[in-house]
Amino acid sequence: MRKSILIIALLAIVGLAKAQTMEKLPVDPQVRYGKLDNGLTYYIRHNAYPEKRADFYIAQKVGSMQEEDNQAGLAHFLEHMAFNGTKNYPGKKTMLNYLESIGVKFGANVNAYTSFDETVYNLNDVPVVRDAIIDSCLLVLHDWSGFIALKDEQIDEERLVIKEEWRTRSGAQYRIWDKQLPVIFEGSKYADRMPIGKMEIVENFPYQVLRDYYHTWYRPDLQGIIIVGDINVDEVEAKIKNMWSDIPQPVNAAERVYFPVPDNEQPIVSVITDPEAVRTQVTLYIKHDIVPAELKQTQDGLVISMIKSLASRMLSDRLNEITQKADAPFAASYAYDGEFFVSKTKDAWTTIALSKEGKIDETLASLVRENERISRFGFTEAEVERAKANLLEQYENMYNNRNKELNNRYVQEYVRSFSDNEGIPGIEYEYNFIKKFAPFINAQAINSVAKQLIGNKNIIITVTGPEKDGITYPTEAELLNVFKTVEAENITPYEETVSNEPLVSELPKAGSVVKTEKDETLGTTIWTLSNGMKVVIKNTDFKDDEIMMSAQAYGGTSIIADADIYNASMASMIPSVGGIGNFSSTDLKKVLAGKSASVSNNISTYTQGFSGSSNIKDMETLLQLTYLYFTAPRKDEGAYSNIMDLIKNQLKNLTSEPSFIMNINRTKAMYGDNPRMQVMMLEDAEKLNYDRILEIYKEIYANPGSFVFSFVGTVDEGTLKPLVEQYLASLPSGNKDAKYKDVDTNIRKGKFENIFEQEMKTPKTSAFELYSGTLAYEQKNQIALSALKQILDIVYVRTVREEAGGTYGVGTRASLGRIPEGQTSLQMFFDTDPDRVATITPIISREVNKIAENGPEDADFLKVKEYMVKKFQEDEKQNGYWLGILSSKYFYGEDNHSNYLSLVNALTKDDIKALTKQLVSQGNHIEVIMNPKK
Repeated sequence: MRKSILIIALLAIVGLAKAQTMEKLPVDPQVRYGKLDNGLTYYIRHNAYPEKRADFYIAQKVGSMQEEDNQAGLAHFLEHMAFNGTKNYPGKKTMLNYLESIGVKFGANVNAYTSFDETVYNLNDVPVVRDAIIDSCLLVLHDWSGFIALKDEQIDEERLVIKEEWRTRSGAQYRIWDKQLPVIFEGSKYADRMPIGKMEIVENFPYQVLRDYYHTWYRPDLQGIIIVGDINVDEVEAKIKNMWSDIPQPVNAAERVYFPVPDNEQPIVSVITDPEAVRTQVTLYIKHDIVPAELKQTQDGLVISMIKSLASRMLSDRLNEITQKADAPFAASYAYDGEFFVSKTKDAWTTIALSKEGKIDETLASLVRENERISRFGFTEAEVERAKANLLEQYENMYNNRNKELNNRYVQEYVRSFSDNEGIPGIEYEYNFIKKFAPFINAQAINSVAKQLIGNKNIIITVTGPEKDGITYPTEAELLNVFKTVEAENITPYEETVSNEPLVSELPKAGSVVKTEKDETLGTTIWTLSNGMKVVIKNTDFKDDEIMMSAQAYGGTSIIADADIYNASMASMIPSVGGIGNFSSTDLKKVLAGKSASVSNNISTYTQGFSGSSNIKDMETLLQLTYLYFTAPRKDEGAYSNIMDLIKNQLKNLTSEPSFIMNINRTKAMYGDNPRMQVMMLEDAEKLNYDRILEIYKEIYANPGSFVFSFVGTVDEGTLKPLVEQYLASLPSGNKDAKYKDVDTNIRKGKFENIFEQEMKTPKTSAFELYSGTLAYEQKNQIALSALKQILDIVYVRTVREEAGGTYGVGTRASLGRIPEGQTSLQMFFDTDPDRVATITPIISREVNKIAENGPEDADFLKVKEYMVKKFQEDEKQNGYWLGILSSKYFYGEDNHSNYLSLVNALTKDDIKALTKQLVSQGNHIEVIMNPKK
């Protein structure tokens, strides 16, 4: 076959292979890959992590692109129908009832998605504790493959649900895409195939049209079965061969066409605005041909993928440097090479930026200029070495943890293999190949590829943003002029300064560990440091090379006066905006090239803390970063000015965004005029003071001795101890007994109702219901409240979504707070048809009151208990779970692990009933309803 110029250029430069040779990538020996006579593809992999769990997927090479004009929306409609009845699970709830009875929850573990060219169904984290469960899950995939019932009455019921999904999703972004696709995909079928479809078709199509679509396109030659988990590969393969034998190879099958995207000689420009849009985005696409399937599965394909990844990372880094300057026309940007928006038949070198208001011309000029700079001069060797170091670090971490990977990572890899023809050689092969190949990748090689990617044909320029009085947009002609003017500029090569100084230029005087304790119950070591700080360590083998860290102390924004609350709300951004020590945020990325350590800070109302992670070799870097977060937050006026411009622009535009208006009214309903609990508005942002924000950060983190640190993972105490003494025990103690201040965060008491109208482009009603009160703060109540929330999830799917067809979904939240102690809230929120809100909203309170009076239904209660047990068994094998457990135990004094399972098993329906009745009987109910203005 004829190779692309891009690949020939690469291979000619690196001299690794002749232009006519391509070594095919092997299939990972850990995966069983095959095809049945009827065309069905399967991938099966044994993975014992987590134990007794498996994922079951079926991927279909079918999406909205297979629809005719009178079928727009049927691919997505069919996805919904797959859950409403099949040959072996005939009733509407038969399948989901079974799955939820074994702890496989709808939404969390059972789901699907429909895109332009593919539809994928999944069963995740299935507890494969019995062969019968494996058989049943395979039967679900089998029925989805060829035996969906598609009964008339079920189709009619689902029309209402999908209309409500459309209503929920039809915000500014959807409307922008709906207008944008016909422009940027002119001459292609992609121009008019949004997967949600057209509601006039969804509401009225004849039943047989859906059945015809199903039988035409759901067939084994377009289907891939993917099973990964703690299963016997031979047995599962035999079952697949036997079970799918009743689905014949299609005769005279309709051709599965991948529709082309035409080239364009002259740039295509699209400017789309919407009254409810919040951000102004400028995108520069440079389209190019996709890498052919034959090449994707060769070493050449792996190399070209690696080089494009390196190039896009380096351009993203250059753009990020620009955002740190006060006069930058955009506040955030990144680049990538991949599918042209949604197309499987055309790729694009893509650069995206969030423009400041009135700076669209300058933003586009910057994107074009930086691409031109690369095309003319390429990347520097220093940039390439950093990018390679980061890429190798990423692969090394995956390789080191290859025996402790979750099922989902493998599943997604095999879905891409099936849908996009990607190779699956396995991490061992990829890591060793890239290590061997990386030394040959230099700036010359990457620059040759980049030059091929950044051409002067196939240009697409898009601008999207808010439609508001006072905001003007450049015309298409003006944007084209910007593009051509920059192309003609005298552009100079990229210059950078890279610091060689260490992260911590002068080591502090080390402190010491003054006390060591052991907690056999949780398997931890507790150190008390000379400055009063506590450090808790738990060594685990859940990963082979992973260390996770968290830290907490009391204080938070509660110690800041009401008048400064908005400044305080911005304090957590100080390190991410300005950097730390002697390094700006962009310079810090350069210094950390090739390292896996990262740290972030967090500030809430009553606490402040840190979270971080690293591998074993970068543990010192993790501690150094933490030390600098404490001692050396950096000020950067340019970076602050840039991010504040973006925030102010967005706040200005949010005044017309319905969900933001709803949030303001919901907050007012809950907290009244409490100055500490208000949503920040533009006038508040205008008064922010950077110097004061920096001072507040220092005030909040002024007491290191009051912190409790937790380290979980592959932690060697002997290695960690001197690092802790050097970088944590050396910190000044401050006030070791620092506490939070009692501030008013109480929810409004009594009954309160706010029904209001709001201008909106897509008419919908948004409803919010809240029950609040005080319950005893204890683990039994926490568990019971969590169970209540999950029971209501099931109840509302059955009543509001399925029986009433009133919403796409009801969101629920429940919390039982530490501070104020026992403050409890149960929230429900949903969107619905304005004409039906009067009949839909009462169902919410009706179901809560039914549980308060009669308790939950047996089946719902048992499903939730089963899921909670299953989830606990999964969680206790994760480092992140243990990080939370240690924080609760050694900072808050709560052991939320040891008795959890026994409390769940002992939970009764009467416990749920009593807790619900106790909460509802306190008489605190808030209702907020936003209707469209007529």
